[in-house]
Amino acid sequence: MGGVNRRFAIKSVAALAMPISSASLFSACSQRPAFHSIDISGAKYAQDFALTDHNGQLRHLAEFKGKVVVLFFGYTQCPDVCPTSMAELAEIKQQLGADGDKLQGLFVTLDPERDRPDMLKAYMGNFDSSFLALYTSVDKLPALAQDFRIYYKKVPGKTPTSYTLDHTAGSYVYDPSGKLRLMSRYGTGAQPLLEDVKLLLQGV
Repeated sequence: MGGVNRRFAIKSVAALAMPISSASLFSACSQRPAFHSIDISGAKYAQDFALTDHNGQLRHLAEFKGKVVVLFFGYTQCPDVCPTSMAELAEIKQQLGADGDKLQGLFVTLDPERDRPDMLKAYMGNFDSSFLALYTSVDKLPALAQDFRIYYKKVPGKTPTSYTLDHTAGSYVYDPSGKLRLMSRYGTGAQPLLEDVKLLLQGV
């Protein structure tokens, strides 16, 4: 499944990059420090959400202003991409030291049928207790995925409940003002994203 997710990650990155060439040119002309992630500043999608966290509290993006927010879509039974991405994010928070509290990890489940709140809470506990898992109802998930340009598809298993999910493998990164800035590609490792987060915390 790891290879499948990586292929979808590449497709997603290509789709996200195409409409923002002008933003990239502006970035180059303004001589801002180069990001390792894809700069999607000015994108009009993935602007906000109204999702319930694993504690039962309704959350909106605006609540996390003052922090760099890294938002990842996945599911708890994902064998590789999801746990790797969350573990790297936890590593980044540790590497930030005193600024670690200025990083907010958010995990949005693409599998609300199986990912119940208690499971999501336990899953976040495997990485960092400050990270929040978010969910919506099954019927509202397609609209959410469309708004965030996230691809996902069920892959049948041996039983009706043993399916897996092909899904976009990448993270959205918001700056402390709440603006969408970056798309971090899966597979690049923790260090590049750490450097990008530091730049955003500096107000770049």
